Amino acid sequence: MEPIALPLLEEAIQKMWTKFLPQMEERLAILEEADAALGADILTIEQRSAANAAAHKLAGVLGSFGLTKGTILAREAEILYSGEPETDPAAAAQLREITAQLRTLIEEKKNSH
Repeated sequence: MEPIALPLLEEAIQKMWTKFLPQMEERLAILEEADAALGADILTIEQRSAANAAAHKLAGVLGSFGLTKGTILAREAEILYSGEPETDPAAAAQLREITAQLRTLIEEKKNSH
């Protein structure tokens, strides 16, 4: 059995990136909305739960595309959103920073192809 040629593998990964990019951007938007609500002190339980789920899903997929740092950041967001970040101003600031870093990582990967 012959190994898959590297260009074919890279092409397959690029196709998967293109396929999953809209979902990753939607999940990132959920985090950004939750961050904004948290900053305005109007974060609902539903938003917190949605942000937790979005972070969990991002943590699972980003590493598949070589964004290990993104997986680590998303996992941190997931942990913070599993608690009650609305009661901790430091957590709110940390979540905003994590989301900004995730946005940068995804945008850089998107623009490199």
